[in-house]
Amino acid sequence: MKQLRRREVIRTGTTVEQMVRAIADMIVTGALLPGEKLDEISLASRFEVSRTPVREALRELGAMGLVGREPNRSAVVTNVTETHLHSMFEAMAELEGICARLSAERMTVDERRALELDHRGSMRLVHSGAEEEYAAHNTEFHTRLYRGAHNDHVFEMVTQTRARLAPFRRAQFRLPGRLAKSYEEHDQIVMAIIRADAVAAGQAAYSHVAIVSDASAVFATAGE
Repeated sequence: MKQLRRREVIRTGTTVEQMVRAIADMIVTGALLPGEKLDEISLASRFEVSRTPVREALRELGAMGLVGREPNRSAVVTNVTETHLHSMFEAMAELEGICARLSAERMTVDERRALELDHRGSMRLVHSGAEEEYAAHNTEFHTRLYRGAHNDHVFEMVTQTRARLAPFRRAQFRLPGRLAKSYEEHDQIVMAIIRADAVAAGQAAYSHVAIVSDASAVFATAGE
């Protein structure tokens, strides 16, 4: 995976979720390279935890496709290729397009108002260049779209797919100018939903994820 604006991404944590996020960020940004071993003892020492939560974190990273493990062997960083990443984002774009379209048709007045207010409030994060905070807002924004579709089956599929792409969706905000562009893309989705324009909302959401896919491709390896 290619490195971009290398930075310290490890933060001491005691929960599985914190470990998953920290290790995933290291993999995506190239601090850990494909084929590199992930030693449970070293990781347990680094995070000041027992080996049990480390195993759980590696299991979750395996489900994301970022870590592989063969029987009786150490876990290793996998090789996430552009082709594989593109296929996941392609599915994500279709699912988010469905969610935005259904949200435009089904969101209540209160849900539309909350979506717009949350979106407008994120402008301050763009102006201040608050990458971590904007990434958290981004997760909440898209969750509002998923819930606004009022379809439990679609919600389950889209959240599962998002979980696998989460490290790459966070990493995109390290790219220059990406916060402002993300805000503009969100604005198109919000305005279409406010107008109850299902077609425009679906198209805007699909295009948004397609752009995220292109932005995130820099963090994948070039070939198989």
